[in-house]
Amino acid sequence: MALNDDIALLSNVSLFADIGEDKLRLIAFGAERRRVAKGHELFREGAPADCAYAVAAGSFALSNANAQGRQQQVMTVGRGALLSELALISMVERKFTATAQADSEVIRINRPLFRRMLEEYPEVTAMVEARIRENIQAMIRRVEALAGRFA
Repeated sequence: MALNDDIALLSNVSLFADIGEDKLRLIAFGAERRRVAKGHELFREGAPADCAYAVAAGSFALSNANAQGRQQQVMTVGRGALLSELALISMVERKFTATAQADSEVIRINRPLFRRMLEEYPEVTAMVEARIRENIQAMIRRVEALAGRFA
């Protein structure tokens, strides 16, 4: 795919939605495309995460181990999904196993590339902080909505 296609895809990823095209071009240029065949794992739950992946084509089943240690599918994600976004700014473990449900393609965005972007463009840092805050607040609202079930 062309660089412009990658820029268009990244502009539709919520974390990058407010980042200008010139900065998205830098991310897309420094990123790496990978193909993942149907049934193959992109990454495994618990593995160290040194990058995030934007799904460019296809879809992935996200699963994690249940109390008995068996993998259970939690959700399916497709084009435009960003997997392991916190890995762009911090060393974390993968929270899910991602398995391609069809022949798929991803854009691999590594942490050093993204951190350099944050260091060089403070306005990008502010946008990312705001987006992460929004995501955390949404998660807290979901947890609070479930709190009554556990009282």
